[in-house]
Amino acid sequence: MEESSQPVPYVIAGPCSAESPRQLLETARALKALGIGVFRAGLWKPRTHPGGFEGVGAEGLAWLQAVRRETGMKICTEVGSAAHAEACIAAGLDMVWIGARTTANPFLVQEIAEAFRGSDIPVMVKNPVSPDLELWAGAIERFFSCGLTKVSAIHRGFTTPYPSPYRNAPLWELGVRLRLQFPDIPFIVDPSHMAGDKSYIKELSQKALDLGADGLMIESHYAPDAAKSDSAQQLSPEQLGQLLEELSWRRADSNDEWYLSRLESLRSEIDHIDSSILSLLAERMEVSREIGRLKAEHNISILQTGRWEAVLCSLRKAASETGLDPSMVEKIFNVVHDYSVLEQEKGKD
Repeated sequence: MEESSQPVPYVIAGPCSAESPRQLLETARALKALGIGVFRAGLWKPRTHPGGFEGVGAEGLAWLQAVRRETGMKICTEVGSAAHAEACIAAGLDMVWIGARTTANPFLVQEIAEAFRGSDIPVMVKNPVSPDLELWAGAIERFFSCGLTKVSAIHRGFTTPYPSPYRNAPLWELGVRLRLQFPDIPFIVDPSHMAGDKSYIKELSQKALDLGADGLMIESHYAPDAAKSDSAQQLSPEQLGQLLEELSWRRADSNDEWYLSRLESLRSEIDHIDSSILSLLAERMEVSREIGRLKAEHNISILQTGRWEAVLCSLRKAASETGLDPSMVEKIFNVVHDYSVLEQEKGKD
C-alpha cells in the first residue's frame, strides 16, 4: 500500500530585504516555530531606478549572524558581485543565491564564481530575467567549472511581453527542460517573485510541487505591509504557516505495485501515441516537399503568411473545442510550420 506520511518539505523563507536587526529576529523566530530551517534576507538589492531602497549592504551580515546564533537556522543572502561574495565568505554565511539580473550577465557570474573558488559554499542560481535557457544553464556551469559542487537552481519566472496575472511568467516548460539538463541538482521554485502578489503564491507553490520541485523559497516578513521592498508579495509567518499546511507535498516515487503497473501501462500508451505522431509528421513533411515542387513549377513564393494565419486561427478554435490549451497548440504548430517551409525549399530543388 501507499505510504501515508507526506515528504518533509524543504522551505527557505525570510523577508525580501533585511531592514533592521529587530525585523530579522522577529521574523526568524516565527519562521523557526514553523519548522523552517533556512532563513533568507536580501542585503544588496538591485533596483531599476536610483533613489529606491537598495538594501543595508554588508552591515546586515552581522544581523544574519545574530539570527543563526539565536535560532540555529542556516542563513543566506543574494550576491551580485565578487565583493559581495567575499564578504559572505568572511561572514561565514551558509549559502547564497545569484539573482535573476546577475545570472543574465556572464561576466559577473564568472567573477562571482572565481571569488567562491575553493570555498564550496552552496550556491543557488536563479533563472535570468529573460526566457533564455542557455544563460541559466551557462551560469550553473560556471560555478561547477570553478570547483563548486553544491549548486542548485531556483525557478522564479521570466519577463515576457505577453499579458499575465503574475509578476513573472512561470514558463514551466523551461524549468522542466533545465531539470532534464541538470537532473542531479536540487530544483527550487520561488513563487513569491513569480506571483508579485501574495494571492497567487499558493497556486504557484502547488504547481511547483506537482511538477516535482525539491523545495520552495518564499518571502515572509513579520509586518509585510510595512516592508521597504516587495510588500505585496510577502506573507506574514502566520500566513506562511497556513499556506504550508494547505499544500500537498508530492513524493518523488512510490513502491505501490498497482501504481507502478498502471504507470507502465500509461507510459506504453504514450510511446504508441508518440510513434504515431512521428509517422504523421513524416507524412506531413513529404506533403510539404510536394507543395514545394508544385510552387516551384508555377513560380510561386514559398511563404504565404495569409494562409498560415488562417490555419492558426482554425487550430486555436479546434484546440479550445477539444479542451487543449490554444497557446500550446499554436507553439507546436508554429515549429511544425517552420520546418515545413524548409521542406518546401527542399522540394523546389
